[in-house]
Amino acid sequence: MTARLDQQIAFLNEADKLKSIDRATVLADRSRPENSAEHSWHLTLYALVLSDQAKSGVDIARVIKMLILHDLVEIDAGDNPIFDDVDVAAMVAAEQVAADRIFGLLPNDLRD
Repeated sequence: MTARLDQQIAFLNEADKLKSIDRATVLADRSRPENSAEHSWHLTLYALVLSDQAKSGVDIARVIKMLILHDLVEIDAGDNPIFDDVDVAAMVAAEQVAADRIFGLLPNDLRD
């Protein structure tokens, strides 16, 4: 494999860990906690299905990219529910460190 492909595969393998991060929220049927990968997938599906409801000029492809990537930092930083009493500055710092590490696995053009 090429170095680029090795980096891409390393990132994808790391992203698989999102399946192991339980969130504070539960599934609609209340059977178990939702994991972060399910959360990202479900939000992305919402954006895709409801894209016709977006204001003119909204780039749905960009929205979908953001939604599929937004929780990857939880691999290192964990889930931080908006309704919890958290130290926001510490959370932001931890998520930045996580983003630097996780996205740093990618080739520079994909990382940025």
